[in-house]
Amino acid sequence: MKSKALTHFKNLVEAFNALPGIGKKSATKLAYAIVTQHRFEGAKLAHAIESAIEHIGRCARCNNLSEDELCYICSDPFRDKSKVCIVESAKDLLTIEEVGQYDGLYYVLDNGDELDIEHLKEALKEADEVIFAFAPSIASDTMMLYIENELQDLNLIFSKIAQGVPTGTALENVDTLSLARALEDRVKL
Repeated sequence: MKSKALTHFKNLVEAFNALPGIGKKSATKLAYAIVTQHRFEGAKLAHAIESAIEHIGRCARCNNLSEDELCYICSDPFRDKSKVCIVESAKDLLTIEEVGQYDGLYYVLDNGDELDIEHLKEALKEADEVIFAFAPSIASDTMMLYIENELQDLNLIFSKIAQGVPTGTALENVDTLSLARALEDRVKL
């Protein structure tokens, strides 16, 4: 006869394990910590997850994560509206924001649907430049060419973030595609 012991614990482990980047061992460790040592933090986590799911949606203009119709970036009057950085996901947007060097607007592609060109055109109505910030791949290059082709009538400047050899990395440890791109995109001193 199969035991039903610790059904709730097993459900908690399965819930953690279903998240990206959390394997069975880590899921078990988290579940054990929550039910034995950190019950209050577990309740706070459950409430935070429920609240986030209820209140976080997509920005109507750029598809970023937002608690309002427009995200904090699209609502910021000090942002440079002449440049729009197109990213693959809201995680990429957050990464760029963490660097603190970019002051323009964004457009996030990961809305789960096909690319809505008309929505993208609306988001670019005040832009002069589109900056692609995609991870290097053939699929990314194809997407950039597709978007550039679809927007050719808007008289925009198209650019992409630099790619190549990461700072502090020996050339022997760089993959051939990154090294080839670094040579191709070299800059004059």
